Amino acid sequence: MSDRDTALVLFSGGQDSTTCLAWALDRFGTVETVGFDYGQRHASEMDARPRVLELLREKFPDWRDKMGADHVLSLDVLKQIGGSALTDAMTIEMGANGLPTTFVPGRNILFLTAAAALAYRRGSRQLVGGMCETDFSGYPDCRDETIKATGRALSLGMDAHFTIHTPLMKLDKAATWSMAESLGGKALVDLIVEETVTCYEGDREHRHDWGFGCAACPACDLRAKGHERFVSR
Repeated sequence: MSDRDTALVLFSGGQDSTTCLAWALDRFGTVETVGFDYGQRHASEMDARPRVLELLREKFPDWRDKMGADHVLSLDVLKQIGGSALTDAMTIEMGANGLPTTFVPGRNILFLTAAAALAYRRGSRQLVGGMCETDFSGYPDCRDETIKATGRALSLGMDAHFTIHTPLMKLDKAATWSMAESLGGKALVDLIVEETVTCYEGDREHRHDWGFGCAACPACDLRAKGHERFVSR
């Protein structure tokens, strides 16, 4: 496979990255995945990753042969830095700096840097991430401008042209649900509802129409409202 026909998807086990994985499988000949263990407060997303990958292989035979290796990289420097409600025992609220306490400074930049280094070694120059600046929590490293600047820096720093695909960048959550349906039909929507984890608390006990979650954190709120708009079209 050429480096243009292979992609590496930043895959967390959540709704957005699962939709992006399906998007990549619909477009590239070989698709690998990478997840990051950065000292998250809960392991629910990381636990979801192998379940989702196995179900994609089982339920979508046209994608099965395209699915390559899965990788997990440690970026626990983010836990060492701390100061985020995603890594420390903190209340999820709006911080004094105007950003929610769930903001992990530099997370997406580090993720993309590590993914690009892995892709370089794996012979791919196509990265796929679920960053979005439409329905999101205001994180500056989710903005299109940030992602494009990071892509330019990675291409210069490795002397290799990387393309960072962000298929959800301009979509709201309702459109993200619609994209999943267009790619994999009801089967993919059901998989996302039942298996993916978006909740900041990692709640896998409380089942809702839109999936599992605490129904109180900002991530659950976005997912629930998007699903409501999606089903009421």
